Amino acid sequence: MTLTIFGCGYSGKAIAEACGDLYGPAAGTTRSPEKAERLKSRGIDGYIYGGGEPDAVLAARLSKTTHLVQSIAPGAEGDPLLQLGAARLSALMPRLEWIGYLSTVGVYGDHDGAWVDEETPCRPVSRRSVERVEAEQGWQAFSETTGLPVAILRLSGIYGPGRNGFVNLAEGTAKRIVKKDQVFNRIRVEDIGAATRFLAERKLGGIYNVTDNEPAPPQDVVSYAAELMGVVPPPETDFETAELSPMARSFYGENKRVSNARIRALGFVFAYPDYRVSLQNLWNCGNWRP
Repeated sequence: MTLTIFGCGYSGKAIAEACGDLYGPAAGTTRSPEKAERLKSRGIDGYIYGGGEPDAVLAARLSKTTHLVQSIAPGAEGDPLLQLGAARLSALMPRLEWIGYLSTVGVYGDHDGAWVDEETPCRPVSRRSVERVEAEQGWQAFSETTGLPVAILRLSGIYGPGRNGFVNLAEGTAKRIVKKDQVFNRIRVEDIGAATRFLAERKLGGIYNVTDNEPAPPQDVVSYAAELMGVVPPPETDFETAELSPMARSFYGENKRVSNARIRALGFVFAYPDYRVSLQNLWNCGNWRP
């Protein structure tokens, strides 16, 4: 069995690490030779891909691929792999058995803090989430056309080693933004890798929320990280007056609690079910640093 990951960034590397002993050395695509070399230094075969028809070297890898993870975000023109068409994708990957598509809980849009699950209708707010819904629909159509199982993993806010609240506190960039009743779900990157492996091993298709158990106010997470570090947390700042980038501000326009009950009912166990367990682990292990 052979795993290829399109868009092998932070989550893709965690997936490659989680699946390494099952599928052998994973392959991952990136846009630059420098990043491809960095992938190789982590035991991942690096390939260059910027969209369109793959070159001969990548095509040779795809001809052997049995398990595919697509992590490249769609743009205005849609998902770069789906643009090739179902017939061409099938020809490039004749041995394909399973596909995982990394999406986002942003597809649900705003639900005023209510709980949502995989049956909740999507009503995306941002353009990037609209594009994700379109890509999800495209992969579902591909599954129907080919008969291959496609698992859509809807991810919440991703963090883990090198990308977490401790880093923000150490660098002086942490903020405690307060917006009344606002909560977010989060997901530890290693749990993304483990969930992908769980679904791939079982060749499960369908939609799955891959997120922690406890949606929480963002300021509480910062405060807990500061407590573990033994530092004074930054002062609370009202959302209305906070200095935020347009993208950061847009995240606060969506308020919901995302359920992970579906994947847990299948037997998957999150290693980091809430931010306290996860941050305590990062601090104790000392691997929070970049």
